[in-house]
Amino acid sequence: MNKLTSYTIKEIHKGFQDKLLTPTSFVDLCIQRAKQKSELNAFITLTEEIAENHAIESEKRTYIDKKMRPLEGITIAIKDNFCTKNIPTTCASNMLKNFVPTYDATVYSRLINSGACLVGKSNLDEFAMGSGTVDSIFGPTRNPWFSSEDWKISGGSSGGSAVSVSSGSCVAAIGSDTGGSTRNPAALCGVIGLKPTYGLVSRYGLIPLVNSMDVPGILARNIDDTTKILNCVAGPDTLDATTVKKPFKPINITDIDLSQIKIGIPVEYHCEGMSTEVIGLWRHIADLLENEKCQIQSVTLPHTSVSIAAYSILNQCEVASNMARYDGLEFGLRTSEDYSTEELYASTRCIGFNNVVRSRIFAGNYFLLTRNYEKYFLKALRLRRLISDDFNKVFNGPNSVDLLLTPTTLTDAPTYNDFTSKHNRDQCALQDYCTQPANMAGIPAVSIPIRVSTNNMPLSLQLMGPAFSEQVLLNVAKRIEDLVQFPSLKME
Repeated sequence: MNKLTSYTIKEIHKGFQDKLLTPTSFVDLCIQRAKQKSELNAFITLTEEIAENHAIESEKRTYIDKKMRPLEGITIAIKDNFCTKNIPTTCASNMLKNFVPTYDATVYSRLINSGACLVGKSNLDEFAMGSGTVDSIFGPTRNPWFSSEDWKISGGSSGGSAVSVSSGSCVAAIGSDTGGSTRNPAALCGVIGLKPTYGLVSRYGLIPLVNSMDVPGILARNIDDTTKILNCVAGPDTLDATTVKKPFKPINITDIDLSQIKIGIPVEYHCEGMSTEVIGLWRHIADLLENEKCQIQSVTLPHTSVSIAAYSILNQCEVASNMARYDGLEFGLRTSEDYSTEELYASTRCIGFNNVVRSRIFAGNYFLLTRNYEKYFLKALRLRRLISDDFNKVFNGPNSVDLLLTPTTLTDAPTYNDFTSKHNRDQCALQDYCTQPANMAGIPAVSIPIRVSTNNMPLSLQLMGPAFSEQVLLNVAKRIEDLVQFPSLKME
């Protein structure tokens, strides 16, 4: 069983065709695995009956209709901030604890239409506001690579999705990525984490955090599976005006000629707080790629140092706007006592939101005050433009490069006690340093696990490319994956 849950999609499908296993037996194995690893707290809701129904449909198409879809019988988890019809969607918050949507997010419906089987809804920081998956009303999610009383965090905010894949409870998972929320937990849990170009994958049905930066992310154990998932979910959506209108051309993984690829090493990403192991790993992979005839050069992204501050301001401003809908009248929790309208708002939000969410709302409203609007919000928007221009120059200017190679996180996974000793705001500023610039610019990025640290925890690096460069990005990532042969987590 443990070996089966670490197979690739291609290998699983061959098993179906050779009748070494069936979609129903495979789904049962994954559900069993999720239950065995319940102490990791990867799932908010296990959808056992739904998964079995999906598997029965897959079995019928596989053996009777002989029409296998791209993800036939493949198990998935969906982060619990994507709407799923008749399945609770909580955002790990009291505000939406009893919310059951009447419609499906486009990403979810496309996966199911491609044959996938939903194992469950995965845990997250409340309303995706965090980088550790420690601020959920359902409790924190634990990193499966480390078991001890002083356990390690999974990263966030898509920690449940990363852990569900890393622990073998499903083949792939969907997260959301606003400032690194897919890539960060992927890096700390030793799986692939892809943030597609903004607009390539529909946001319809994703409960918003920051509309201008939110992107559905993909987590899987290898690049081939990541690419298959992307090919199933990407493309125009009439329900989301921010998706590109141009038809999506599926990504093909081929034997890329690295001698034709230029990769930039941004000097500004060598920052305070980065561990010597991560720095050494960064240099090692740059040397490895150079030995493969790849062209490596230093580049500069001069506004990187202000990116996290601008991101934080814009994040909190959009959070304040998006959270305004939860007022006790139309959406979410409503306190039962009789209040004035103002008292109802205050009571509902006090009970419905945790301190992290409330503090971001307060900060965002402060930045948007008339007297502060120019000083904070507009200035942050101008900085965002400069950050985007930095990327445009390195990708399109003189001495341009095709991709950038950077760390994903500054260290391997910290312990829960170390992580929670700092304020959520400070941890996000630290954990998102290397990841959030890609969201500010709307460009694609992928985190790739490289090796295990001296703490026996995964260490990962990140590739970034210009908008809609997923073809090159994923092919170079695949080459790195093949070169490093990262060891998967041993299934107990």
